[in-house]
Amino acid sequence: QAQLVESGGGSVQAGGSLRLSCRASGLMYSANCMGWFRQAPGKEREGVAFITTYDSYTKYADSVKGRFTISQDAENAVSLQMNSLKPEDTAMYYCAADWVSLGCTMIPANYGAWGQGTQVTVSS
Repeated sequence: QAQLVESGGGSVQAGGSLRLSCRASGLMYSANCMGWFRQAPGKEREGVAFITTYDSYTKYADSVKGRFTISQDAENAVSLQMNSLKPEDTAMYYCAADWVSLGCTMIPANYGAWGQGTQVTVSS
């Protein structure tokens, strides 16, 4: 029943910016945590940025600290502002929601709802 939809992906040159948005619908209860994973071809899915819905605690992968900012736009909506993009940021980005964990984790198995992904491509 729950649906997460991402938007905002695209193709940009290195150093550029993109803003990804995620909207969740069909939720009976607010998620404890919402955030973003990404997966590039041939690589494992990795956690990128996460935010708790109750106190706005954030967690970031080391590779994106200082460049990416996650924020909550509504009860079940988050955005990811991506600045100073690098070619290694190229991946499919997935929004996810977690109703179980205390705080936010970067473990994909902890997330019970996923979007279909939005592609981000960064060229040199």
